[in-house]
Amino acid sequence: MPGSDKYVVSGDEAGMRLDVFVSGTNFDLSRSYAQKLIGEGLIRVNGVEVKSNYRLRDGDEVAVTVPPPVKLEVLPEPIPLDVYYEDTDLIVVNKPRGMVVHPAEGNHAGTLVNALLYHCRDLSGINGVLRPGIVHRIDKETSGLLMVAKNDMIHEGLAGQLKEHTVTRGYVALAHGILTHNRGVIDAPIGRDPSDRQRMAVNYRNGKEAVTHYRVLDRKNNFTLLELRLETGRTHQIRVHMSYTGNPLAGDTRYGPARPHLGLTGQFLHAYLLGFIHPRTEEYLEFKAPLPEALKIILEQDVGMQYSHTT
Repeated sequence: MPGSDKYVVSGDEAGMRLDVFVSGTNFDLSRSYAQKLIGEGLIRVNGVEVKSNYRLRDGDEVAVTVPPPVKLEVLPEPIPLDVYYEDTDLIVVNKPRGMVVHPAEGNHAGTLVNALLYHCRDLSGINGVLRPGIVHRIDKETSGLLMVAKNDMIHEGLAGQLKEHTVTRGYVALAHGILTHNRGVIDAPIGRDPSDRQRMAVNYRNGKEAVTHYRVLDRKNNFTLLELRLETGRTHQIRVHMSYTGNPLAGDTRYGPARPHLGLTGQFLHAYLLGFIHPRTEEYLEFKAPLPEALKIILEQDVGMQYSHTT
């Protein structure tokens, strides 16, 4: 709760880390939020700023100041949407490359959510103010199909299908190198990269199950064009799995070569296929979106491949 409070350390509390102490029973704070407040100097020991790992001593006075919450507001913006399906319960859109799905630090405007709020007005509130209606996401530079819920009942139904791995999700990607097998399955758990917390990685110790099915569509000029189906939906799953096999996606400077290839800005990845059961009507709906023109030109002119989204 907002406000200030003080507490004097005694007994078994001595020896505890400051962030652990503050996130315990004395203050209703999460450990990550406590660490944030400590870093901002809003939690002090004996009037002095200390680090999160400070070990408390008997008699220490801990002063905690919790600022009032910042009012979060996402404004509707008249940004054009490529709508593939819409009814009173949900909407399916084809997100362009370069558009962020929802507001976050550094991206408070121009997102898909800003566009959806202008177009739909009503979206489900399960994911809070910044991510209304968002059931699943794709990366900024990944284009393709997304389903968005307009109410909580539909949101729960779609999220349940994602959890049960019954949503059909197909991607087209261009990868470095030549994959020798025409079909295959990459089954390798994904978690945070222990050496870089900003990246994901195949992590057999702390990762979660991740399964990607692939099919080769074409091979040429040391590139392989792939269709991929997600069985699970981990963060950056396709990008991490293809990097793990030694075939990172073209243009992916986070998981592949540091310098982009083929004039790409971001990874060559397109969510071309989306299928799910409508939670209200129980009808199976399936949609396909063609490759963005910019990627199609690169594929045809620079790599020498042809692709049809009906494949």
